[in-house]
Amino acid sequence: MLTLVPRPQHYSWGSPEVIPHFLGETATGVPVAEAWYGAHPSAPSMTDGGTDLRTHLAEAPQQRLGADVVARFGPQLPYLLKLIAPMQPLSLQVHPNLAQAREGFAREEAGATPRERRSYHDANHKPELVYALTTFEAVCGFRAPRRAAELLADLSAPLARDLLVRLRAEPSAIGVHAAFGRLLQIGTAEQVQEVVRQCAARLAAGTSPSQRADAIVTRLAQIHPGDPGAVAALLLNPVTLQPGEVMFVPAGCVHAYLSGFGVEVMANSDNVLRAGLTGKHVDIPELLAAVDSVAAPPIRIAPELLTEATGVFYAPVDDFELSLTRLDGDPGSRLPGRGPRVLLGLDGGVHVATAEQTCTLGRGQAVFVAADEGDLQVAGTGVLVQADVP
Repeated sequence: MLTLVPRPQHYSWGSPEVIPHFLGETATGVPVAEAWYGAHPSAPSMTDGGTDLRTHLAEAPQQRLGADVVARFGPQLPYLLKLIAPMQPLSLQVHPNLAQAREGFAREEAGATPRERRSYHDANHKPELVYALTTFEAVCGFRAPRRAAELLADLSAPLARDLLVRLRAEPSAIGVHAAFGRLLQIGTAEQVQEVVRQCAARLAAGTSPSQRADAIVTRLAQIHPGDPGAVAALLLNPVTLQPGEVMFVPAGCVHAYLSGFGVEVMANSDNVLRAGLTGKHVDIPELLAAVDSVAAPPIRIAPELLTEATGVFYAPVDDFELSLTRLDGDPGSRLPGRGPRVLLGLDGGVHVATAEQTCTLGRGQAVFVAADEGDLQVAGTGVLVQADVP
């Protein structure tokens, strides 16, 4: 077992306090949006062996990752575990599928695209799963065209009327894609602000067909004035996760996390196609080529209980799975899972043992367990999450 030191990411939307407090560190006033526990090339975690996890794995991939994982994914950890703490909304975004990521990365590499103008930072897809530690707000996936049209029907702003015409003319994924593309590509700041004003007005008057949607539109516009991403919220499903609930975001699903604190696990990628609500690189044509416009509710995943203490959230991908183990004075039991694992303590003190080593994980503490270390035993009182490979 190797102790992992997470790599913080200081994106502007992050909370300055939530992750430092969770890790037992002193907040400095600098936003800490994410803490990475993994081996992504751009920010691999450091280990107590004095090197980073990516280098450690490269020294003996067959033993540390396992022959099966190397055969399927190459000599790399196929997932990335994170803490995420948005205080302000993230960008409106889509993650590419594997074919799109490979093609896009090769194209930008060949063109020597500067990092700040890249959409593709690696050749991998990025399906992801978020486990809520607090109430977690988001928008995710498109509403049914009929419901989106209902939210636009009483708005007289020309941009809203334009979107409504497209949805009513083609109440399908085709119409949703046309309306979404029209909004992102042609909607001006003035047109967007007019829609926002009308949403705010009907919210204040108590005549809103969806107070929740109008409140999201208004909030997004306050943070990003004139950004079409604010109006896009009328087309998207609002989501509230309560602590302990999980949402899966597949490739192609348009989404934006709005607020909260959670654990994320995803394919080992940093590829983000952004449509707005950000100061980072926006690539609307690439996003529109990758987005799935079929209306669908957010994908919530319930745990499958493998033992009295451990439930697994099975995502429909090969790269990762996430389990939660909750112990209350357990004298010792096997922790389900296999292959290369990252364990992260969420609460209390969980004693973890291999055949040769033991450690205790408190809140925010993490270890990497190599594939050749075999089964794990856990005991004590506390809560931990485990990322591993199915």
